[in-house]
Amino acid sequence: MSTTLNPLANPRGAKKLCELCQKPAYLQCNNCRVTFYCDTEHQQADWVGIHDKVCQLLIPIRSAVPFHSLQSDRDLHQSQTRHRQEQLIEISRSVAQNKLFEGKFQESLPASLLSLRCAMDVYGPSAASLVPAYLLLAEANVGLGSLAQAEKYLSQAEWTVTKTPDCSQAVRRQLHRNLGRLYTSTGNLKGALLSFANDVYYASDEYGLDNIVTKGGYFLMANVFMKQEKKDIAHSMYAEVAKTWHSHLTRLVEAHTQSSISLEPCFDEAQRTEADQMLKTMLEVQAQNNKQDVAQIALVTHSLAMLWFLGGSRNKAVEFGRKARQASQLVPDPSLTESIQRLLLLAGPDPHPTQAS
Repeated sequence: MSTTLNPLANPRGAKKLCELCQKPAYLQCNNCRVTFYCDTEHQQADWVGIHDKVCQLLIPIRSAVPFHSLQSDRDLHQSQTRHRQEQLIEISRSVAQNKLFEGKFQESLPASLLSLRCAMDVYGPSAASLVPAYLLLAEANVGLGSLAQAEKYLSQAEWTVTKTPDCSQAVRRQLHRNLGRLYTSTGNLKGALLSFANDVYYASDEYGLDNIVTKGGYFLMANVFMKQEKKDIAHSMYAEVAKTWHSHLTRLVEAHTQSSISLEPCFDEAQRTEADQMLKTMLEVQAQNNKQDVAQIALVTHSLAMLWFLGGSRNKAVEFGRKARQASQLVPDPSLTESIQRLLLLAGPDPHPTQAS
């Protein structure tokens, strides 16, 4: 719901600007009354993208600052406002990231823009803390095919990182991953491989080589090698990714069954979506391969079964578990078949049991 604004009724020197495009606003959100839009299309886009989750949080941040007679009161208000802004940055960043992993690039833009503006208010216009928001905006624009706009955001991010020597490895890794995605989209495959190699370098320095974060860079490099028709290299890298994810998920399932820990401390929704996409892509690559690697198929489908089991979807866990069991019976590794069978028993009763070979 919204109320129509008359710009001429604004106090002198005060301008109401659209939340998304920063053009003069003519509508106001009726719920919070501190957010404005140029038209109903931008209001709807913002509501779907982020506003429904932060509407009430914006009220104390954007409302007029109350007059406090005591310095201690003013300091307390300033501290509370900063804390709320930091919360808003994290919420909008998380929402934007989840939408990106779901492929909802247009919907991710409002949350990414809000994250950027809040970060500017808290840290200033040139701080390294702005880089994650620039990268979200760049990734969304790459997904939408707006490569020129994506390049602008990445240039701003790269400039900020360059002038910040103590910038974290995580931020540098994310920068190079996004540069690699941009270069892949523009057909600069050599540049993409270099950027993804830098992604792997910074990730391995922070997490180690046998880590799922580091292997994310391996996966993206493998995709580029597939585009270059260097399939042997690509399959070798996919195998490394599959092996790492299988080991990681196996440890989580064991910990889950032994101590009943929840998945949440290990995964968030975005990470689960990313893992699902990577594993399914590797299955599709195998499906298109003339000489299918049955062991690889068993490993990847078992990983998907464990991922969905830990995510609480037992039906999908059973679905992928059965496929994994079928593939594993063609592999001379009975321990893998036994592990898959144990997962199927954990996931629920199997109406069509078969004997492991």
